[in-house]
Amino acid sequence: MKTIKPTIIAIAGPSASGKTLFAKTIHDELIEELGENGISIIYEDAYYRNQSHLSMQEREQTNYDHPNAFEHELLSKHLKALTNNQIIHSPVYCYKTHTRINETREFLPTKIILVEGILLLSNKELRECFDIKVYMDTPLDICLIRRIKRDLVERSRSIESVTNQYLATVRPMYHQYIEPSKAWADIVITRGGKNRMAIEVIKAKIRQISQPAPQQ
Repeated sequence: MKTIKPTIIAIAGPSASGKTLFAKTIHDELIEELGENGISIIYEDAYYRNQSHLSMQEREQTNYDHPNAFEHELLSKHLKALTNNQIIHSPVYCYKTHTRINETREFLPTKIILVEGILLLSNKELRECFDIKVYMDTPLDICLIRRIKRDLVERSRSIESVTNQYLATVRPMYHQYIEPSKAWADIVITRGGKNRMAIEVIKAKIRQISQPAPQQ
């Protein structure tokens, strides 16, 4: 039986732009239709570099919005392995300790692989792994409001630490790396992760890709 090459879809854009919501909505609305082997999600955040050799104070000083914060070479290697229908073991990252935990996550290749992250399109080697490249174009002020709400609730952060990080690294790195990467996108989506028309367009494309090839 011939194996089907997975289709890899990048969903990139600023932090708190709606990438995760967009990816999860598509995944959750198609999982029953396509099955467990039909669609899955990989998060770029899982590939933040291991910082267990650093003190907590040093980890807190890391610029998490710079490409060097990610082990993109490992993510690229894993995406190529999945394309060849090989199983991977992806890292698991902890936001509270700012490093990876000792466990890994077994990841089986699926027909559709959604990859979500802020700097996916800034890396040439990664771009070559993607069949479709999506960019979430959400205004920075909206992203900041969402980021504050998310980090206070989900990541046990203070307003002061969130705003300091935003001014020191998030906003500068957006202008230097993230926003320019929009030029590589096939599709640019406005109005965030709840853009219903955009969700339906991507779902329709996934259904088209997932249809079995006609019998010869």
